[in-house]
Amino acid sequence: MNKVFALMVWIGVPLSVIGSFLHWPVVLMFAVYCLTIIALASYMGRATESLAIVAGPRIGGLLNATFGNAVELIISIFALKAGLVEVVLASLTGSVLGNLLLVAGLSFFVGGLKYKRQEFNVYDARHNAGLLTFAILVAFVIPEVFAMNMSSQEKLSLSVGISIIMILLYLAALYFKLVTHRGVYQQKSDVVDEHEEPEWTKGKAILILALATAAVAYISERLVHTFETVAESFGWSELFIGIIIVAIVGNAAEHASAVIMAYKNRMNIAVEIAIGSTLQIAMFVAPVLVLVSLLFPEKMPLVFSLPELIAMATSVLLTIVISNDGDTNWFEGATLLAAYTIMGIGFYLL
Repeated sequence: MNKVFALMVWIGVPLSVIGSFLHWPVVLMFAVYCLTIIALASYMGRATESLAIVAGPRIGGLLNATFGNAVELIISIFALKAGLVEVVLASLTGSVLGNLLLVAGLSFFVGGLKYKRQEFNVYDARHNAGLLTFAILVAFVIPEVFAMNMSSQEKLSLSVGISIIMILLYLAALYFKLVTHRGVYQQKSDVVDEHEEPEWTKGKAILILALATAAVAYISERLVHTFETVAESFGWSELFIGIIIVAIVGNAAEHASAVIMAYKNRMNIAVEIAIGSTLQIAMFVAPVLVLVSLLFPEKMPLVFSLPELIAMATSVLLTIVISNDGDTNWFEGATLLAAYTIMGIGFYLL
């Protein structure tokens, strides 16, 4: 798989630059940009993993938390700069749905086809359930309820206040898991090599991470400018582009990693990728984007549409019910995938 991503990078990056200067067809460039970003994201993930092994578990956890959703954050910042607030909000919704239903669903399903029963840390599952409830049902639903009778400025002020609280709680959650309560709630651990060697040296990993991030930023800016033409060409709404396309492109490499881990029966890692990434999006990426939007002419309040809220809330409740026992199988994965498909059809037809 790494060879495929390497080929995609070596072909995709030059094509992205040449195509943008020569003004190749927008739909063609949209496909090139998406595939190249997916490949670059895999390099960012591998570089982060190498640094995490070198730096140790605590710093490694922080690095994974910081760069886990870097691609989507970069794409969203350029979308905000272009004034595409609805696309950004939709992409946040899509990331929540994609991680909880598509990634977790595929992981449970693929792993369940090989193993009749798979277990993961039940204490982490219950801890994450509380954070998911806060991040989606409290921090996302409450602004919608209170914003009904508010002016635009009041909505923004409320969103900024909530964003700051969410970032602080997210940092506290990292400190809780990586420092004060690291190893306290232990159960069955995945079988891993205690003397795991990093793929790349520290210097090489930092260089690759920097170059990949710069390339993603360059291509993301051009990708954002293709959305309008692509939407008109395929009859897609901005909502559908954000929820399905941007969310999948921004998280594709991470999604693949979760499924591979589940197939290897390393379910703690697979679940952490799916649910941990959701928490990063809801409690860190979304609040950061609200604060970043203050730098642009068009601000982004943390107020989602009713279909988006209901879809996210339903996903959280379904995921909690399925994962709270620390045990899963292929049928539970199929249930999550069915829910994602139903919601995808709904958003496509909106």
